[in-house]
Amino acid sequence: MEVIHIYHTNDLHSHFEHWPRIHHFLQERKKWHEQAGEEFLLFDLGDHADRSHPLTEATHGNVNVELLNKAGYHAVTIGNNEGITFPHEDLEHLYDHRLFEVLLANLYQENGTRPSWVKANAIYETKKGMKVAVTGLTACYPHLYQLMGWKVTDPYEELKSQLEELKGISDITILLSHLGIHDDEQIAREFPEMDVIIGGHTHHILHKGKMAGDTMLACAGKYGMFVGHICLTIDPEEKKIVEKKAWLYDTNELQPMIDEVQQVEEWFNSGKEMLSTEIISKHYVHTSQDELASLLCNALREICGADCAFINKGLILENLVPGIVTKFDLHRICPHPINPCVVELTGAELKEVLLQTMDEKWSDMQIMGFGFRGKIMGEMVYSGIQPTRKKSYSLLTVQGKPIESEQKYTVAIPDMFTFGKFFPAIFRAEQKEYILPDFMRHLLAWKIRETEKQAAD
Repeated sequence: MEVIHIYHTNDLHSHFEHWPRIHHFLQERKKWHEQAGEEFLLFDLGDHADRSHPLTEATHGNVNVELLNKAGYHAVTIGNNEGITFPHEDLEHLYDHRLFEVLLANLYQENGTRPSWVKANAIYETKKGMKVAVTGLTACYPHLYQLMGWKVTDPYEELKSQLEELKGISDITILLSHLGIHDDEQIAREFPEMDVIIGGHTHHILHKGKMAGDTMLACAGKYGMFVGHICLTIDPEEKKIVEKKAWLYDTNELQPMIDEVQQVEEWFNSGKEMLSTEIISKHYVHTSQDELASLLCNALREICGADCAFINKGLILENLVPGIVTKFDLHRICPHPINPCVVELTGAELKEVLLQTMDEKWSDMQIMGFGFRGKIMGEMVYSGIQPTRKKSYSLLTVQGKPIESEQKYTVAIPDMFTFGKFFPAIFRAEQKEYILPDFMRHLLAWKIRETEKQAAD
């Protein structure tokens, strides 16, 4: 029998806290398996890079590629954090110095050609001649990818095409999926010839994998909390898998490195130093969280050219120290990879949404995901809207005028509000315009500069 060991990580999101021990663990395991004459493959399933970390931001993700190189990864696929939070030029060159394959079947340039740094699939041949075919797919957000200058296609159609291409030339088929658990399960049902689907995106934890028919599903949570391990036992004469097993290793239980705390601090401080070289303002004074939230909301409405805007105060994590404001300062207080969005609502819909924003629940509501990197949603802040705590339709105004139920209004919001969890009328709205690639902190930087310029005049 031949044994193939596959190790995998996913959705690190630049949480480097455990990376030194993950790196050491993977290096040790590679040595073990090579000494035993066993096959070793190492994959990452995307969202390794997250611009909420200062060093990822400062290096345009290149530090993440460097870490993957040093750990000896064979291949990765990308997640939405690489695909739609990095500007086109940054993603185009993110993998220039990679020592691994980027496997991604459903991403194209706008003209329909594959990017030079992408391969639709790769085949790894074992010592006994078994051919392991690997392809990759990422979550399909066609409109957002289009705004970033890319074309992303239907993952099911691409997978069907890949399986046709690989038929007869591979013995084992593996999918690197950044689609999420529900799609992984659906693919296992629709494509039973798939041997292994290694997943990400929805941060699910499968401690011993999960069998869906004859397909093994695997995923290792998020933030480097686990490292995944899949063991395939192969009958090389029959050229088939006779056993599939999977485990997760809790990184809290892995051997800590002597200098790992220092290393993690160095990564953070290096990013801080690089971002601190760009000065946004030399003597800014409006530095409280309330002032900054109001400033950001005004900037959102002005840049989007909307009738009104609202944001959650929790987007601003801390106060600023009066005086010099750097790019790092704004990254520290507003680290979220959240874009502006303009949604069109009728007056009746806007009234419904505004009354919902005045609910006291927001002040202490804990939020995770949707691009939000804080903890508490916080109460709402408005621009161009006269709010009322009396929850009366008649008292709501936009730019000083009562809201007309049949009239159409453009409302600028953080794009996280377009998800169904928050405001049903916004989720249902047909007209949504996402403003990419700028994040909320970029709007805040623009407004601070504008405010300082006006004060100087």
